[in-house]
Amino acid sequence: MTYPRLTDKPGALETAAAIRAGDMSPHEAVEDAIARIEKLDAHVNAVAVCDFERAIATAKAMDGQKPSPDQPLFGVPMTIKESFDIAGLPSCWGHQEFAGNIAAKDSVVVRQLKAAGVVFLGKTNVPVDLTDWQSFNPVYGRTNNPHDHDRSAGGSSGGSAAAVASGMVPCDFGTDIGGSVRVPAHFNGVWGHKTTWGLVSKHGHDHPMMAGKGAHDGVLSIAGPLARNGDDLQILTQLTASVPLRERTKPLEDCRFLLLVEHPISEVDNDVRGLIESAAKAIESAGARVDHATSALPDLKAQNEDYMRMLGVAMARGAPGPDGKSASATDWFNLLDQQARNELAWEVFFQEYDFVLAPPAPIVTFEHRDKAFFEGDVTINDKVHRAADGLAWAGLATFPNLPATVLPVGDVGGLPCGMQVMGPKWSDLDCIVAATEIGALLHS
Repeated sequence: MTYPRLTDKPGALETAAAIRAGDMSPHEAVEDAIARIEKLDAHVNAVAVCDFERAIATAKAMDGQKPSPDQPLFGVPMTIKESFDIAGLPSCWGHQEFAGNIAAKDSVVVRQLKAAGVVFLGKTNVPVDLTDWQSFNPVYGRTNNPHDHDRSAGGSSGGSAAAVASGMVPCDFGTDIGGSVRVPAHFNGVWGHKTTWGLVSKHGHDHPMMAGKGAHDGVLSIAGPLARNGDDLQILTQLTASVPLRERTKPLEDCRFLLLVEHPISEVDNDVRGLIESAAKAIESAGARVDHATSALPDLKAQNEDYMRMLGVAMARGAPGPDGKSASATDWFNLLDQQARNELAWEVFFQEYDFVLAPPAPIVTFEHRDKAFFEGDVTINDKVHRAADGLAWAGLATFPNLPATVLPVGDVGGLPCGMQVMGPKWSDLDCIVAATEIGALLHS
């Protein structure tokens, strides 16, 4: 199964290996990436904030140095989502009123990746408040999907995925609360990983209204990497993990999968469903067990209802919802109880299964819209659905705080299509390695 690829440029670990071997210098790697951005971004508009002068100076200072063992990405150029703080650069989340908000210090993720040898070239585009499956705002404009400039690159890490897919940079780091890493990966034909909630710090990823004050690490929302292969996802996850993660040793053929392409809330486009079913057949042909149904699943309808309520309260920080009512403390604690019960239900499920295979979204990328995607409808299999119902596939892993890795599995009319591989809590590396092995089956 082939999928659309726009570049043959090396990934993060390949670039680091070339630098260690003396085939290129950090300065050359950075200058090459800047040249690609200057050539490609006029049509894509993925990189919202450029920091080229500092990147060149940093890379030049690294030339001739020998990487230390704790610098596996020495000299590797990359970008990061605009919402992460980098000292000296704006973090406005797409708001004109905060366009002059300059970060005083680096976010934790930026510090961790710099310590590993990364050179940051700038920051990638987002929707206002990170709340859409499109990436456009009045400050930085609209990011186009590099496969079709008339279509969305996804959101809210749309600029991140577009920069990686087009070959501007080998990797990026985004965040995900409603599929914001997984959906852009799916729309752009790259790899993305939704981490277990709490694994990667989001300190320094604060709404500009909270700039410099610090804030709690909000429920549901995670930070996770995007790249063009599974090995890069793995190293980026390991470098930013706040707790040690176990290494997977179970062979793929010994694993038990559940194929989940039906949801009581969200219908899936037949072409998307067909590609994921074909991927499942390839996994089954490799010797693994793939079930198409089970009574062990939690109640997905109830899970989605609780997820959407929690998502609404969290995004509004308790402000009145569309019905004019505010959530009380009792409402919030009840939601936390429901989330805990849902986590336990998935824990029981994963005593029988190793992974779930599911679509990241019910459709491939869509044509640009002038209003938020979730405010409208979407046609799936000739039927009109609420666009917001598609969030059910994001909530599948988000509400129970579980990891999920997206890999490309094919195309629908030339547009990329991905699949998410979801596993039990803290099985982040398991998900990434399984996805990598699946990718090798599909794309060899």
